[in-house]
Amino acid sequence: MLNILYFGDHRHFSTAFHRAKALERIGHKILRYHNPEETLPGYFKSALMSAINFRSGYRLLQRHVQQDLEQIVQSGIKPDVIWVDNGEFFGKKCLQILKKFNCPIILYSIDDPTGKRDGRRFDSFLAAIKLYDLIAVVRKETEEECKLLGAKQVLRVMRSYDEVAHAPYENAAEIPLNFKSDVAFIGTWMRNENRDEFIKVLIDAGISVSIWGDRWPKSEHFELLKPYYRGSNLGGKDYIAAIQGAKICLGLLSKGNRDLHTTRSMEVPYAGGLLCAERTSEHTALYNDGTEAVFWNDAHECAAICKKLLAGDQLGHIKKAGMKKVRDLKLGNEDICKLILEKGLSTAI
Repeated sequence: MLNILYFGDHRHFSTAFHRAKALERIGHKILRYHNPEETLPGYFKSALMSAINFRSGYRLLQRHVQQDLEQIVQSGIKPDVIWVDNGEFFGKKCLQILKKFNCPIILYSIDDPTGKRDGRRFDSFLAAIKLYDLIAVVRKETEEECKLLGAKQVLRVMRSYDEVAHAPYENAAEIPLNFKSDVAFIGTWMRNENRDEFIKVLIDAGISVSIWGDRWPKSEHFELLKPYYRGSNLGGKDYIAAIQGAKICLGLLSKGNRDLHTTRSMEVPYAGGLLCAERTSEHTALYNDGTEAVFWNDAHECAAICKKLLAGDQLGHIKKAGMKKVRDLKLGNEDICKLILEKGLSTAI
């Protein structure tokens, strides 16, 4: 059993929280779960300051975060390993403070810290990159770029579902009616990603699409999309209900984040949904197209596939095959976290 000092988003619907719970399930102890945002002074938490911090690489927070970490060091806890989830708040001096624990420091990043989409958001992290014993990332480009920036050791892993948080309803009849749909998309509207225009093509083709997610009212097409908008982002059993209750679940990628698969690529089949996503090298390596998931090259092909599936009798067969495949691949948080820990500890020896 390892004693782990864990830094990350502690909201119960966050993937960081899911990974922390998975580490506990595989037998380790979280000595302390610390969210750096929680201890920030109130004036740092306004919408304006949050935007400034995001765009400035969290430079203005560094002194406060360093003081926060010094207090943790002085608290007397003795971790065997430190796990930093995301790492955007921690600059070089923060890592130098954590080094006082004299144990391996692992970073897991589900984002694209070396990419261009988020501007200067990860500047503090990039300044500290050489001080981590292991950096685990989910993109080939990120893996290569972290190495070029001097990272000691980089491990690329696939994204993962959570064995507990994303478990399907045992009895599908218990799924509330308001979460049942023909075609569902669960995700945030993002400028320049054209998700609204994609869904508009499906609606124009006569397909009933249900949308859950934040910021959709900002879309210039929202008046058209409004009748199909079911509410803000989902978490917990509501998230599972919307996946399992849909006949088809759309998996839309973030091109700005250089995605070839996303967490939805794992969560949807695991939770009992039918993944309908863009045809990429990573998606086709994961699932057999047409039998374990369905893939498309553009919105018009997606619309044609959805129409065919909704009119046929293959929905249940594909869902069942996808559920089996993602479990066979062992891409749950428990397996991925175990792999990262083993690599991080061996690297630090």
